[in-house]
Amino acid sequence: MSRQIFLNLPVADLSKAKAFYEALGFSINAGYTDDQAACVVMGDGLHAMLHTHESLRRFTTKDICDPRSSVQVLMAIQVESRAKVDRLAAAAVANGGATPRPSQDHGFVYYHAFEDLDGNTWEPMWLNPGASA
Repeated sequence: MSRQIFLNLPVADLSKAKAFYEALGFSINAGYTDDQAACVVMGDGLHAMLHTHESLRRFTTKDICDPRSSVQVLMAIQVESRAKVDRLAAAAVANGGATPRPSQDHGFVYYHAFEDLDGNTWEPMWLNPGASA
């Protein structure tokens, strides 16, 4: 069975968040999108569900943390090349995001973290097929 992952993220401004992810080259699945939530297609079986805080409240009674000051998860996503890692980080910054630290090269993996408009941290990474961990 093929599995899909839907990461559910709170966002302060749904329209701006959608535009940010589209500017990074991802698409929006209109079938799972309305004025309270949007489904960002990030790859085969990988989606980010962007929710207004009111929408996310339907699924939890816990406090919704502010990712600018708290970390619950760092989301690493594999891409096909070092160049793609750098392009995603640059596109994030060009569209209002930030890079919390310089790119990292550990030989077997290269990554460059970026924060989206709400402070959620993504780490596009390229795994070097010729190296071992």
